[in-house]
Amino acid sequence: MKNIAVIGSGTMGNGIAHVFAQHQFKVNLVDISKNALERAQQTIAKNLDRMVAKDQLTAEQKEQTLQNITLQTELALGVQEVDLVIEAATENVELKKQIFRELDEKCPASTILATNTSSISITQIASVTNRPEKVIGMHFMNPVPVMKLVEIIKGYNTTEEVTETVRQLSHTLGKTPVVVNDYPGFIANRILMPMINEAIYSLYEGVAGVTEIDTVMKLGMAHPMGPLQLADFIGLDVCLSILRVLHEGFGNPKYAPCPLLVNMVQAGHKGVKSGIGFYTYTPGSKDLLVAERFR
Repeated sequence: MKNIAVIGSGTMGNGIAHVFAQHQFKVNLVDISKNALERAQQTIAKNLDRMVAKDQLTAEQKEQTLQNITLQTELALGVQEVDLVIEAATENVELKKQIFRELDEKCPASTILATNTSSISITQIASVTNRPEKVIGMHFMNPVPVMKLVEIIKGYNTTEEVTETVRQLSHTLGKTPVVVNDYPGFIANRILMPMINEAIYSLYEGVAGVTEIDTVMKLGMAHPMGPLQLADFIGLDVCLSILRVLHEGFGNPKYAPCPLLVNMVQAGHKGVKSGIGFYTYTPGSKDLLVAERFR
């Protein structure tokens, strides 16, 4: 594989493009918004600058990485000659199905279609294509350039050949792939999201405050970040979406999202992306303040 397309230039999309380009793949980064693509390019350049400052990359390697990325607003042009497409759009099943219908129509027959979904059924996404055997989940962790894990999810019809190709490709990127089967939440979020939800319930029921809950998990369980701060970083809207997928997929009330989480998302308090969640985020500062509501 030499030519890759990444659909969506947000946090995950630009991170995925960064990693492939850094490993000398030619990457078409595709988004309907030219402004979003320009922001993504700036983000990638800043992340590469940090790597250069830490002697993890040379200035020449940084420039080559940037040259390996082509920005594209037209889907058909971005995918017409690629070996692999990785979709990294919003975690919305209908949106993803629409994208995969278009990808199936516009990509070469040999192209593998991957999705970076963190919870949505690969089999369901694959069902709208004429190549379900070539559809697979490739769930990167955030931040993509730093995190080693790639959760590879086999759809019901995904072939072993495609699975092995993507597994080897992940190794080429310096990642550690783990292959799992296609059930709601896969492994990462099936375990993580109930923990985050229980932390929110503990806050909601007045068992402890934000700082206390996060401190217990950091110092008692050796987690690098407490579950409420982690939820802010993931995005509270994303957490809610994944919990709803789990709740609907398994029909088990233990996955029901906490009412506090629902209210916060409806109020626009989505964590880091909105500037306020369980913590308040000051632009340009790494200082965290417990949101006024939770003092």
